[in-house]
Amino acid sequence: MNEMEDISSDTIHTAGSFMIQQDFDNKYAITDLRFLQNAMKLNANDYSGVEIAVNNPDEADKVGQELATLFGKGFKIQNRYQQNQSLYAIMNLERWIFYAVLCIILVVAAFNMVGALTMLVLEKRKDISVLNALGANRNLVLKIFLSEGLLLAGIGGGIGMLIALVVVLLQQQFHLVPLEGGSFLIDYFPVELRIIDFILVATTVLVVSFLASWIPAIKASRQQFSLRSE
Repeated sequence: MNEMEDISSDTIHTAGSFMIQQDFDNKYAITDLRFLQNAMKLNANDYSGVEIAVNNPDEADKVGQELATLFGKGFKIQNRYQQNQSLYAIMNLERWIFYAVLCIILVVAAFNMVGALTMLVLEKRKDISVLNALGANRNLVLKIFLSEGLLLAGIGGGIGMLIALVVVLLQQQFHLVPLEGGSFLIDYFPVELRIIDFILVATTVLVVSFLASWIPAIKASRQQFSLRSE
């Protein structure tokens, strides 16, 4: 298309404006179909794009593949995520930033766990000696203190995920956290429960707690056992 020859000029009055998001505000304008067809010298049945709504959103990729096969390479077939790739990429990056912050908090908490378990080892030296006298080997002592650390992390992580579950359900039901500005399609912060997020958090908690418990547990298993009274 030659812009100087194939586009005509006309006058149309502004009826209103909308503000949703910067990407949409700077990219889209809503106008009369016949006006645009006349301005671009398009026929009545000429269009630059068609939007298709599917009854089942889970089948969007399948429908897109079928349309791509039907129309060939001369047409661009995109689902809603591909059309707004930058927006969804930012939202996905936000999730990973929250996960990184969680990991930093867990690392800080791990130092507290190391200190608590180390103090526990110092307090339980006599008990460790008694267990050794009863036949407990170093591996058993190691497992005891590892289990202690994992138990502490499991209780804390479980309570944290339970609180998160309750907060998400309350937000979905009562919209406790609003979105300010009035320029969004919804007026509350959207949240969604994903089992994969709970699994990822639980796995991270267990890994960090295992590493934090390993040093005190090794120290406890290498204690010199003695039942002599001081």
